Amino acid sequence: MFRFESPIYLYLLVLIPLLALIRYLSYRNQKKRLRKFGEPSLLKALMPDVSRFRPSVKFWILQGALALLIVMLARPQMGTKINHEKRVGIETIIAMDISNSMRAEDIVPSRLDRSKMMVENLVDHFTNDKIGLIVFAGDAFVQLPITSDYVSAKMFLSSIDPSMMASQGTDIARAIEMASHSFTQEEGIGKAIVVITDGEDHEGGAVEAAEAAKKNGMRVYVLGVGSTQGAPIPVPGTGNYMQDNTGNTVMSALNEDMCKQVAQAGGGAYIHVENNSAAQEQLDNELDKLAKKETSTAVYSEFDEQFQAFGVLALLLLILEICIFDRRNPLLKHVSLFGKRKVAVMLLFLTALSVTAQTDRQYIRQGNKQFRMGDYPNAEVSYRKAIEQNPKNPQASFNLGNALMAQKKDSAAVTQFENASRLETNPLRKAQSFHNIGVICQTHKMYGEAIEAYKNALRLNPNDDETRYNLVLCKHQKQKQDQQKQNQGQNNDEQKKDNQKKDDQQKDQNSDKQDDKKQQEQQKPQMSKDNAEQLLNAAIQNEKQTQDKLKKAQQQPQRRTNQKNW
Repeated sequence: MFRFESPIYLYLLVLIPLLALIRYLSYRNQKKRLRKFGEPSLLKALMPDVSRFRPSVKFWILQGALALLIVMLARPQMGTKINHEKRVGIETIIAMDISNSMRAEDIVPSRLDRSKMMVENLVDHFTNDKIGLIVFAGDAFVQLPITSDYVSAKMFLSSIDPSMMASQGTDIARAIEMASHSFTQEEGIGKAIVVITDGEDHEGGAVEAAEAAKKNGMRVYVLGVGSTQGAPIPVPGTGNYMQDNTGNTVMSALNEDMCKQVAQAGGGAYIHVENNSAAQEQLDNELDKLAKKETSTAVYSEFDEQFQAFGVLALLLLILEICIFDRRNPLLKHVSLFGKRKVAVMLLFLTALSVTAQTDRQYIRQGNKQFRMGDYPNAEVSYRKAIEQNPKNPQASFNLGNALMAQKKDSAAVTQFENASRLETNPLRKAQSFHNIGVICQTHKMYGEAIEAYKNALRLNPNDDETRYNLVLCKHQKQKQDQQKQNQGQNNDEQKKDNQKKDDQQKDQNSDKQDDKKQQEQQKPQMSKDNAEQLLNAAIQNEKQTQDKLKKAQQQPQRRTNQKNW
């Protein structure tokens, strides 16, 4: 992909037609002044060494050199690049509570939105620090591995919502334990765990987890979001509020005592978040106290500078302009390079050459322009023409895959990405092909294939945080999918067993009835009326006892590990 880092300099290209207009006006003025001396044919005979076309050629060569220099100023870029930078800072893992209780609006606009704003401001204050993001409710997972890419941190932050957690509740201990294992192996650097929660810990063990983190050299800071008076939890899209199992409206309140205990056990500080910036300043001051250390960070850049080629072309044009004289060389006076016919023939030759010899790169640039405009079908056509010109161009296959992917032609897109991965020699671009294959497989819930594609991408580019996040997400989704299949299989087996039991019971009942009939027939002349009534009453009593047992079993409440879903 091609771009300009400083496209504002391209406005200087307006100088090209402006200078051409000035030269045209000066040329007309020059001709008028020459006519005052005599006829053009007579003046031409008096000035045999003067060339009409050499000044024009020199002028347009200078125009071309000027245009290339302007393009250089705009910094053309293409491709990928990784820079390794030295930074001095700390490592911070933010564990954000995204349980349903964070939807409460006792803090404007809501607890969750206020937490996001705090994290975004915290990222803006970071310069050389590393940051990671964990989200938790009844469970926890890594939303963003620890990185120095603050842009990605904000991007992942914007997508956080309670609906992404299948298990609701609040398990702070799980979040602290996961954050403790998410830091790098650097020693001597300050490591902080910032827990943003309303303190409704339903699982317990948070204080013990904070003490363990402190022993490992980490500091746990707790940001309490919400009010101690409590507030109802709105249900999105309904206008109603969440209710508990008894039908009462849930009132979620900030548990400051628990938050303070966790912060004290973790060697950090508790900060109450209100509708002001005091909490942000206090957190910044606390993090500034941590030890800082110089670390090496790999910064991924999608583009590499390409101004060198334009600089070489501009230099060649300037050298060529110097070598062409305004007057004809006496030694080469019989050689005419700039005659009317020869110039016309040369221009026609160059035009025909440029039209007939359109390369695969030109088709790719044309397709890129159409792709940016959203014209995906025509972009597909351009990329296919590029592949016809050069079937071994990996960029054409990769871009064609993107165009097919944009048109929901996923199977054909996977084929093109696989072809690009075979042809590509740059490991970063090859990793991008595997990443896109993983995205398509993940969209179609083919989690096994998506996991394999993401692993191949990370082998080629271990620093791709987005691929790592998608890999973790696919593993979670595949685990849920396998569990659902297992539960479905168990339900089917149980249903088969139940049906089999019912059939067996029906057979037994039928056989018992037949035996009873036979016995009744055999005993009928010997059984009295009183004996028959006693047997009937006993059967009715047994049936009542069986029904009572079934009712008690149905009325017995099912066990739940977590009765709260907020």
